[in-house]
Amino acid sequence: MTIASILGAIVIGAIVGALGRLVLPGRQPIGWFLTIAVGIVAALIGTAIAQSLGVATTDGIDWIELVMQIVLAAVGVGLVAGLRRSRSRV
Repeated sequence: MTIASILGAIVIGAIVGALGRLVLPGRQPIGWFLTIAVGIVAALIGTAIAQSLGVATTDGIDWIELVMQIVLAAVGVGLVAGLRRSRSRV
């Protein structure tokens, strides 16, 4: 991995994580670093799922892949926020 690919993963993860967080209603009690981490993981898993489903790679934005990544980020942010809420109640 090069520095550019690592920085690209962080930027894409931040965007995907933020979009996933915006999809969820209400406040999520997680910080931005955790949102970025969830976004990076969601972007990687979403890309792997899109490739396994045979979603064609285009020259522009791969909308189907992006939607998969955002949905996975929303699920991930929801899970992490739920875990954080349950820990704070104990």
